[in-house]
Amino acid sequence: MTSDPHRNDLGEFLKARRAELDPASVGLPEGGPRRVKGLRREEVAVLAAISTDYYVRLEQGRIQPSPSVLDSLVRVLRLDEDQRAYLYELAAKHDYRPPRRQPRPKVQPQLQRMLDDMAHTPAFVIGPRTEIVAWNAMGAALITDFAKIPEKQRYYIRLLITDPAMRELYTDWEGVTRLAIAQIRMHNANSPGDAKLAALVGELSIQDAQFRQWWAAHNVAVRDTGSKHLRHPVVGDLHLDWNAVTWAADPDLQIIVWTAEPGTPTHDNLRLLASWTADTSNTVTSKTTG
Repeated sequence: MTSDPHRNDLGEFLKARRAELDPASVGLPEGGPRRVKGLRREEVAVLAAISTDYYVRLEQGRIQPSPSVLDSLVRVLRLDEDQRAYLYELAAKHDYRPPRRQPRPKVQPQLQRMLDDMAHTPAFVIGPRTEIVAWNAMGAALITDFAKIPEKQRYYIRLLITDPAMRELYTDWEGVTRLAIAQIRMHNANSPGDAKLAALVGELSIQDAQFRQWWAAHNVAVRDTGSKHLRHPVVGDLHLDWNAVTWAADPDLQIIVWTAEPGTPTHDNLRLLASWTADTSNTVTSKTTG
């Protein structure tokens, strides 16, 4: 039986998770020197009450796991909620078909108008591959001038890896980047044959050894909400909360909105950034029309 992309991803995910587990932590003896980190295949099989041959074929992408086996693997590999959801997504019982996703999501005019009306709030729209498809003036002022980046290169993860300014902007650049990679995996679980994603991953894997290592770790996370500390070149330190809101007209798109608690220095700095953005825009306009 040949493997399919869903099951290949599932096998790699299982390998990555068992490599993270210490035998002693699951009640197993070390059993002498180990050639690889973590649990052996036969140990996972014993703990999950399945045959070693079954588990080997599962990692090789040759079989479809049953719900009971998935439940056992969640328990044995100590998966968290995001990892559990990802495992079940990869193991979904349907035949693989090439994804019908558009080459690049398109933004409807009303979405852009909504972004533009958020004069004091940074926001941008991101696709599952982290393609940046829309933004407002504050979003560009906070992160970078997206308009200057060719559309085919306008990926958030690509900026994080290739733009030195992003490493300066995020005080925890590594954490931000690793989270973005985990979110890409999670939000593309249903598109294992996505040629554009494969090309992006291939490009960044060649350019950056850290990306290559972090992508191979098969970590996953939902893009939902969080906090980040930025060191902005114009207004200084910003401690911002971010929320990802799914656009109902196209569930592939999420609006990332950055906010700060009123009365905090960050809230004041956002107002300062909005003023600076408006002044810059007016200067450019006057030079263009003068």
